[in-house]
Amino acid sequence: MNNQELWTRALSEIELSVSRANFVTWFKDTKILDQKEGTVIVAVPNGFSKEWLENKYHKFILKSIRALVPEVRSVSYSIISPDTSVANGYASLKMKPKREFSLPAEEQLEFKEFAVDPKTNLNPKYTFETFIVGSFNELAHAAALAVTQNLGRAYNPLFIYGGVGLGKTHLLQAIGNYLIKENKNKKVIYITSERFSNELVSSLQNNTANNFKEKYREYDLLIVDDVQFFSGKEKTQQEFFYTFNALFDAGKQVVFSSDRPPKSIQDIEERLRSRMEAGATVDISEPEYETRLAILKSKAAERKMDISEDCLELIATVVQKNIRELEGALNTIQIQSRYQNKTLSFEEIKSILNKNIKPKSTITPTQIIKTIAEFFDIPEKSIFEKTRKTEIVRPRQIAMYLIREDLKGSYPYIGQKFGGMDHTTAIHAYEKVSEELKKNPGLEEEIKSIREKYQKLK
Repeated sequence: MNNQELWTRALSEIELSVSRANFVTWFKDTKILDQKEGTVIVAVPNGFSKEWLENKYHKFILKSIRALVPEVRSVSYSIISPDTSVANGYASLKMKPKREFSLPAEEQLEFKEFAVDPKTNLNPKYTFETFIVGSFNELAHAAALAVTQNLGRAYNPLFIYGGVGLGKTHLLQAIGNYLIKENKNKKVIYITSERFSNELVSSLQNNTANNFKEKYREYDLLIVDDVQFFSGKEKTQQEFFYTFNALFDAGKQVVFSSDRPPKSIQDIEERLRSRMEAGATVDISEPEYETRLAILKSKAAERKMDISEDCLELIATVVQKNIRELEGALNTIQIQSRYQNKTLSFEEIKSILNKNIKPKSTITPTQIIKTIAEFFDIPEKSIFEKTRKTEIVRPRQIAMYLIREDLKGSYPYIGQKFGGMDHTTAIHAYEKVSEELKKNPGLEEEIKSIREKYQKLK
């Protein structure tokens, strides 16, 4: 097995156990440089990657490689520059000078990607308790919970689809983890469609197809991630169709995920598509602002990060696409904070996000409120007070209007932001300002001036 093939196969195993954000962060631009005398040398692009692979992922990397090449006894890591040349399987390494960077054990980031149950392929960190529910995923969450309460009867199969990094894998594995916790005798397996296909091919090559069939038909819950990759694989589709039928007829539960609904998966047999659509099909969309902020607060609390709410609001405003990007941004900020041995300022975090994420907007609710307080020359804290003084109520209503209009904040979030007021207060404020704008040019000019002030903060 050559270096490239060995590393590709090892990475395919590692990727099953690592969040996408961490996999891309730490394993990007890595490769095997050499194998000799029982040692594998892995090339890494920088000191950060070397530090993390050595301290966090080394045992798992070694285990993955030894499963493929048993005679390997150790793995070492070398930083290489872009002009490193590799010839005949041997590398001429040009070592890059690097700043020494080491974190005390109690200060290192806590990741548990590798606590994966080899029997189920489930990661115990993916639970319903750690899954943050918002309007973008509440239907999928409800369907997943229903499956655990009525296995094989409610929503069978359950098909969850949505873009990358939105929590599909978390939700799928939460079903499996919940079921095992409640009943240890239940047989559960989580597998990607690609791995299912690879195992099928291997069984055909080794004349163990019957063992393969028996293996997947004994489970009470079969979870298959990323089924869009069944596209174009006729033999895999055929075998999976029979496996699905056997499980379904036996009252067993099947759960799928995909980046698109069944009807949009190309090159797939109509009979298999029909099976996928036979139960419940639900989607997960992109998270709204307040859910993004809730996720960041939860992650920051887990890691005991010293980061202000203003900064979390900034990240939630800038990173709009998916949850993995949110976690990736938080990872980057935490690493920079630990590396510099200080709490990063708002401007420093803003600079990091500008470099890495190309933000659409960096305006936060806190900045809008601060701008309005300055514009109306009132103490910022007075906006949060439960008072009916006109000089306070008017600015507060305008602030609520702008957070709703410009940041798409939900009414419950806005009410909570302003000292825990009822969401109906936010609705009333938005509607009142909207109506007044139609007949009061003066208010329109005020809001225009306020917007110009906080737009300059970008």
